[in-house]
Amino acid sequence: MRMGYSYIFAAFIHLKITTMKMQRNILAVLAIVGVAFSTYGQQKNTPLENRVNLVFGIGQLTQQGFNIEGNIFYKRWAFDYSHGASLNLPNDQLEEGADKEQGLAFHIPWTTGFGVGYRFNNWLNLRVEPKWHRFEVLYDGDLLSEANLIGEYTTFTLGLGLYANLRPFKHQDNFLKGIMIVPNFRWWPKVASTLENDQLTYFNRNTDANEVHKSREIGIGNTPFFGNISIGYSLTF
Repeated sequence: MRMGYSYIFAAFIHLKITTMKMQRNILAVLAIVGVAFSTYGQQKNTPLENRVNLVFGIGQLTQQGFNIEGNIFYKRWAFDYSHGASLNLPNDQLEEGADKEQGLAFHIPWTTGFGVGYRFNNWLNLRVEPKWHRFEVLYDGDLLSEANLIGEYTTFTLGLGLYANLRPFKHQDNFLKGIMIVPNFRWWPKVASTLENDQLTYFNRNTDANEVHKSREIGIGNTPFFGNISIGYSLTF
């Protein structure tokens, strides 16, 4: 009977955590869409310029990585393709939890995908973004090599991105007018991974025991949420 109560209690905790995650994701969607539509209501009659942008992410530089993104804005449509490379997540940057306790670190050799969205005005747009992310798992401090990998897998995320395209020198009559700064907020929840049952079971040399690594979210603190700032250049067409 005691085991039965333990099982019921564990199931209740799991259900509670799952419900909290769903509530967090719903609130994120409502917040992103709410901000976008409130701005649209204020500036819906603003004439739109057709533009093409090339921007580079600043946040990726803090992870010794690189990101390039191209945008086309045509009438109310927004299109993008982005590709990131060689991002690193050492153990001391991990959130508290199993991955940190197991002494793991992660290398993300590539993250790629596209987006399609709607322009509310010349500077704000909301995009639906399918993305793919490659994770390589290794022990923190080990040299990155095929032989040192504990495992590797790919995740697929499908979410939203809210982007502000700011041109601080747009009134200049020279090359400065095309300089673009793009603050953004993304909600990219993981919907699938290439791992069986979404987890990797392996023998951990630090704990001297079999451990389980669950595939990671792509955002801050193993969540779907993150922000960034990109800089680049924009031209009209």
